[in-house]
Amino acid sequence: MTHKKTPAAPSGEISTGEVERLSGHQLRRAEDDVVRHPRLSALERALGSLHTRSLELTVLTILAVLYTLYLAREVVVPIVFAVLLKLFFGPTMRALRKAHIPDPVSAAFLILLLLSIVGFGGYAISGEAQDWIEKAPRAMALVGTKFKKLRQPMERVSRSAEQMESATGVADGTPGREVIVRGPSLVSRVFGTTTSLVAGLLEVIVLLFFLLAGGELFLQKLVKVLPTLPDKKRAVTIARETEASISTYLSTILLINVCEGIVVALIMVLLGMPNPVLWGVLAALLEFIPYLGAATMIVVLSIAGLTTFSSVGHAMLVPAGFFLVSLIQAYFVSPPLLGRRLTLNPVAIFVGLAVWFFIWGIPGAFMAVPLLAATKIFCDHTEALAPIGEFLGN
Repeated sequence: MTHKKTPAAPSGEISTGEVERLSGHQLRRAEDDVVRHPRLSALERALGSLHTRSLELTVLTILAVLYTLYLAREVVVPIVFAVLLKLFFGPTMRALRKAHIPDPVSAAFLILLLLSIVGFGGYAISGEAQDWIEKAPRAMALVGTKFKKLRQPMERVSRSAEQMESATGVADGTPGREVIVRGPSLVSRVFGTTTSLVAGLLEVIVLLFFLLAGGELFLQKLVKVLPTLPDKKRAVTIARETEASISTYLSTILLINVCEGIVVALIMVLLGMPNPVLWGVLAALLEFIPYLGAATMIVVLSIAGLTTFSSVGHAMLVPAGFFLVSLIQAYFVSPPLLGRRLTLNPVAIFVGLAVWFFIWGIPGAFMAVPLLAATKIFCDHTEALAPIGEFLGN
C-alpha cells in the first residue's frame, strides 16, 4: 500500500498532516514558534506597502494644500501678510504694554504710523514714477533702435518664416483664418486691479488691528486647547521663537535695504541719472525679493540708462553701480547682521521663491523668505519634521 506524502509546508507554516500528528503541547509550542518567528518576506512586503501608502498620502496632501492656496490666494494672501506684520510689531507691542498703554491704542498708533510712512513715501515718488511710466513707450523704442544690429538676424529669420507661411497658404488655395481673441479692456483691467488691491489693503489693515489689539489671545486659546503639557510648552516656544526671528529678520532687512536705497540714490546722482530718489526706493523694495529683485532692478536700470545717455558705456555704468552695491550687501553686510541663526539654505530660498511666486505672484515673492523662516522654526521643534528643518538651514 502506497502512502501519499504530505506536501511540505512553506517555512514558518504548519501543514494539516503535521497538525494531526502533533500532540496538544507540541502544537502549542509550534504555534508559539510561528508567532515568534514570522515570515520575514511577508513582513517586509507589508512594511513596504505601508511606507508607499504613507508617502503617496503625504504627496497628495502637499499638492492639495498648494492647490488650495493657489485658488484662495485673494483671501489667504492678505491674511498671511497681516500675520507677518503682527509678528514684526510683536516686540514693539510688548514694550508698549510694559509702559501700561492699552493694546487697542498701541495697535491704532502703529497702524497709523505705518500708513503715514507708506503714504508719504508713495506721494514723494509718485510724480517721478508717473513721469517714467509716460516715457516708457518712447524709451523702449529708443532701446530698440540702439540694439537694432543685434535684432537684425532674428528679424531675417522671422521674415523667412512669414514668407514660408504665406507660400504655404497660397499653395493649398485656402487662406488661413485669423482668430482675434478680445480680452478685457485696459479700463476694466486697471479698475479691476485697483479694486482688488484696495480691498486687499483694507483687509490687511483691519485684520492687523484686531491681531495687535487682541494681544496674546490667540496663543492663549491655542495653549488651552492642546491636550498635554509638553504640547503646550512646545506651542509657546514655537510662537515666541517665530515672532522673535521674523521680527529680527524683517527689521534687519528693512534697515539694510533702506541704507542700500540711499547708497543707490547717491550713485545715481553721481552718474547723472534723473530722479535718483525713485531708483533708491525701487532698489530698497526689490531687495526684499532674493535674487529676482536684484535681477529685475538691473534690467530696469539698464533700460533707464540706455534711454538717458547716448553712450552705451555710460549707460551700462548705471546697472553696474547697483550690481556692485547689491553684491557688497549680499556677501559682506547681510551675513554678519543677520547671523547664522537667521540664514537659510540658498537652494531652499530659490525653490521657495519659485514656489511662492508661482502660487501667489509678486506678494508671494515678497513673503517667501519669512514663510521659509517660520517653516524652519516649526520643523526644528517637531521631531518628525526635523530633517526638513535641517535642509532649510544653511
